[in-house]
Amino acid sequence: MSMNLISLPPLRWCSRCVYPSSSAVPLTFDDSGECTGCRVHRQKKDIDWDERLEMLLTMVEPYRRSSGYECIVPVSGGKDSYFQVHFVKEKLGLNPLLVTYNGNNYLDVGWRNLMRMTDVFKADHIIISPSVDMLIRLNRLGFRKCGDMNWQNHCGIFTAPIQVAARYGIPLMFWGEHGWTEVGGMLSMHDFPEFTYRYRVDQGLRGYDWWDFTGDEEDPIGATELECFKYPSDEDIQRVGVRGLYIGNFDPWDANLHSKLVIDRYGWEPSPVPFERTYRLMSNLDDRYENGAHDYLKFIKFGYGRATDHACKDIRNGHMTRAEGVEMVRKYDHVRSSDLYHWLKYVDRSEEWFDTIANTFRSPKVWVRDDAGGWHKRNIWDESAAK
Repeated sequence: MSMNLISLPPLRWCSRCVYPSSSAVPLTFDDSGECTGCRVHRQKKDIDWDERLEMLLTMVEPYRRSSGYECIVPVSGGKDSYFQVHFVKEKLGLNPLLVTYNGNNYLDVGWRNLMRMTDVFKADHIIISPSVDMLIRLNRLGFRKCGDMNWQNHCGIFTAPIQVAARYGIPLMFWGEHGWTEVGGMLSMHDFPEFTYRYRVDQGLRGYDWWDFTGDEEDPIGATELECFKYPSDEDIQRVGVRGLYIGNFDPWDANLHSKLVIDRYGWEPSPVPFERTYRLMSNLDDRYENGAHDYLKFIKFGYGRATDHACKDIRNGHMTRAEGVEMVRKYDHVRSSDLYHWLKYVDRSEEWFDTIANTFRSPKVWVRDDAGGWHKRNIWDESAAK
């Protein structure tokens, strides 16, 4: 079959960044072709960030204690984690308890960064590490059920810190940026969203929860094996008064500037080697699959990947032109990275098994298959060339 642009599904891209209309995070376009993510990001230029910091200092005042932990910071050891703890300690003057969910995916450099956090920040640190045997089954099941072997990572980081908050009576918690607002402009920069159970399930966990991963015949997992994924009861949340604030509501949030700060001040290490699916060296070191096999699945499902995400952030923050972003998308988004084979060995499955299941998640809004079994989609450089 001869494929041409007319026969392919009608995708469009933001006129300012490089996000497609098939974005995993919902966004829309205005009459000029600019996406809601870019429009909301532009609001940051008109915000008085010193005033925002004063607002936050007033908000946290009731949570100060004469002794003990004053807040929880969920951390993975990445650049954002380091900045979050820096912000909490240096800008707010709070004593945090660090909490990590360990999904057994760490790169060596990511694990070194995580292990150094206690020393460089002089903070106590709880690390919750589930059984590796169970995680292998959950990796396979997450991939088969929702096309995401890293579902367990999302669930862990959005659950374990809240469990610790409820258990130890520490109500205040600090996250980084509100993802769906930062990426797609889900909310305004004047809305001040906070972390909730609904955000966790609907946006963080794709609508699934721990009980959806029990009772499978091929990869059986018992409810007792999933304790670290069980959200506290409403009664416990209300008793403690758990509250999750996003630092991105009170800081302009620029990963490039954050990376420089944590490298210079705390000796944080970026990746010593390039990634295969993105140009950044400072993102997702806590998870060997996040920039690779997991992200390749996003390309399969939605037609774009991590290089698009990173380019959009860098375009919005003025570190890259749109034309440069298009080239990053062209170079990286389609790459089938070698860490896929690491993961297949980890879960003891074949490449054919992976492809058969992965192809069931391809959206007909993005992909068309030809008579020879090949997959085709529109690309941003096709649109750019036509302008």
